[in-house]
Amino acid sequence: MNSTDRLIEVMPIAGIETPLAYAVPSGVRGCMEIGALVRIPLQNRTCLGVVVREGSDQKVPAGKLKYVIDGLFNEPVLTPELITLSKWMRRYYAASVESVFETMIPSAVRQEMSPKMHRLLSVRQVLNDEELQALDKRAPKQAEVYRFVQQQPLPVARGLIMGRLKVSAASIDSLTKKNILTERAEREERVVYSDVLSNAEKVSEVAVELTEEQAAAEEDIAASIAAGEFRVHLLHGVTGSGKTEVYLHAMRRVLDSGGSIVYLVPEVALTPQTVSRLRGRFEQAGDKIVVWHSHLSNGERLDAWMTLARGEARVVVGARSAIFAPIQNLRLVVVDEEHEPAYKQAETPRYHGRDVAVYRAMLSKAVCVLGSATPSLESLYNIQTKNYRVNRLTKRIDDRQLPIVHLVDMRRERLNPDGSANISAMLAEKLQDRQDKAEQSILFLNRRGYSSSMNCPDCGFVAMCEHCDVMLTYHRPEQQLKCHICGFHQPAPSGCPQCKSSKVRWRGYGTQRIEEVIGKIVPGAKIVRLDTDTMSKKNLFRKILGDFRTGKIDILIGTQMIAKGLDFPNVTLVGLVDADVSLHIPDFRAAERTFQLLVQVSGRAGRGDKAGEVVVQTLMPHSPPIQYARQADFDGFLDAELEQRREFNYPPYRHLVRHLFRGRNPEKVQFYAEQWAKKLEKELTEPIEIRGPVAAPLEKMKDQYRFHLWYFVGNVSRTLPYITAIRDAFKLDDDVIDVLDVDPVDMV
Repeated sequence: MNSTDRLIEVMPIAGIETPLAYAVPSGVRGCMEIGALVRIPLQNRTCLGVVVREGSDQKVPAGKLKYVIDGLFNEPVLTPELITLSKWMRRYYAASVESVFETMIPSAVRQEMSPKMHRLLSVRQVLNDEELQALDKRAPKQAEVYRFVQQQPLPVARGLIMGRLKVSAASIDSLTKKNILTERAEREERVVYSDVLSNAEKVSEVAVELTEEQAAAEEDIAASIAAGEFRVHLLHGVTGSGKTEVYLHAMRRVLDSGGSIVYLVPEVALTPQTVSRLRGRFEQAGDKIVVWHSHLSNGERLDAWMTLARGEARVVVGARSAIFAPIQNLRLVVVDEEHEPAYKQAETPRYHGRDVAVYRAMLSKAVCVLGSATPSLESLYNIQTKNYRVNRLTKRIDDRQLPIVHLVDMRRERLNPDGSANISAMLAEKLQDRQDKAEQSILFLNRRGYSSSMNCPDCGFVAMCEHCDVMLTYHRPEQQLKCHICGFHQPAPSGCPQCKSSKVRWRGYGTQRIEEVIGKIVPGAKIVRLDTDTMSKKNLFRKILGDFRTGKIDILIGTQMIAKGLDFPNVTLVGLVDADVSLHIPDFRAAERTFQLLVQVSGRAGRGDKAGEVVVQTLMPHSPPIQYARQADFDGFLDAELEQRREFNYPPYRHLVRHLFRGRNPEKVQFYAEQWAKKLEKELTEPIEIRGPVAAPLEKMKDQYRFHLWYFVGNVSRTLPYITAIRDAFKLDDDVIDVLDVDPVDMV
């Protein structure tokens, strides 16, 4: 090591959990600041790493210190607070360095993709008339290119010339070799915002006057922003109360003061109206909005990241991964619909986007606004335990009334021999009434397909997935039986595959069957189904919503993707075809999820000048979540549900950690899960309640058998390191995989 070289510590993205010391040679290419992505030698290979410290206290033997090879970019890929956030995520979620950094740094960045470049041509040597005539005779295409470039006031892109003049690259290359034209490369300022939402309708492009409740909430949030301190606000507003407008006013204040914003939504592709409102409001004033979503190509993703890293945009909108955007001077984080399970990552690292957003806001001394009509019990509990501020919006815009909710007991309905088994007489009547009045309706059923099962009454055969412990769902248009877990499918048989009986029965119903039934009940209506089965075509979701807004669609039938983010003034009827689906899930949050779903779906009705109605079809009309949702009694439901959680000491009163063991051999998986439980109970000294191991409710999934344990702990950050230390010393069979899931939302 030379005296002019400096030391840095680099965290390799290569399965190593501790930083390593490296020397930085003079003249090395790229950024070497904290957060920089660098290429380093490691053992007999090279890998990527992130600079996490200037200098080092590590003692490296003489001759053993290695040099950084180079940096991949001229700016850091992670901000200092993201480096600190990564350490917290590793500790809290028991995640590896590699998984956290790969989540934070997009693959396009890690692969060192180059920004797309323009190859611009301009005239270097001006030809006189005689020289041009000679070129015309010898190479007419080259002469044509020369004339075209000479006529342009600015350098022109090589690709444009080839496309416009239909000339080959050889013609252009000949002119550059002769020094007649000169070529230079320039970063192409691609519009990374040409995504599936870029051409969506523009909504509410000017700021509107806030109601008294909105103004009070916005002023309270503005005071927190002005204080420059970390604070969390829970914006609890009924559906249609104008929470988004409060966000927009707060965002305007932040942008005017030079700050930056992260705006999280559960699923970007499902919220075109929100994105359109943001762009309509801010891009007119010259503030770029970067939308971060899964439909971006690698090149567009790199451009979006560079735009944020270089400070060229100060607002990023996206799903949970947008919280890792390398945005500078972060002053505001908005988490819309904070109660949504979609914020929880299903793969390692299994982080919760809402909780990570709060932690990043704390590190940046920014304000975090959590918004929802049905906040999670965890966020409501944090009002008492972590001093979250709460701002309530109890009224809809313009004092519009909440919709009238009708409960239909489907047990009685099914006694009517003239009625449909799926659609009640009340719902059928109101659908026809809306059609006669030229008003629109939405029907919600969180179950895809035509029938949920196929069975044979003669031999008892039930069509099951070969790879999962679930029944196959019948999809009538494709005449297929499909597994909604692993994607397995096979042709639907006309008879029983086992006994060859022709008495096959299709039980249950999904959105496909409801679409067919409604077509018979309201024969003149334009009906469209919106679920993942119909979303195979790019931009179809946005097109359907656009057609629905303009009145080209009368009745929209869909799954959970239509339960949020929709604001259509002409919708006056919402029908929940089966309100009990989420009540039957083996999950202590089943009541909370059912209540949230009913309130959110009901909120789609009556958002315009016309009154709205909701028809809830249920076999359990007296269940508490349905009754509380009918009366829009959030406080009543909250008190009852919290009392029940307190009695059993369930979250939010304690944290829950799920430890899942999986493998192809069920006996082996069960054996190791049981041995682990014995070892943990013997060695753990921390206060922890262990339950299990038992088979998971969905025991077989994608050819793997699953057993799990539950840990109830008071403090994850203090207890989990003890569990992981014991886990590291526990020898597992190579065929068995175990996963720790902190604060899980999936109990199945």
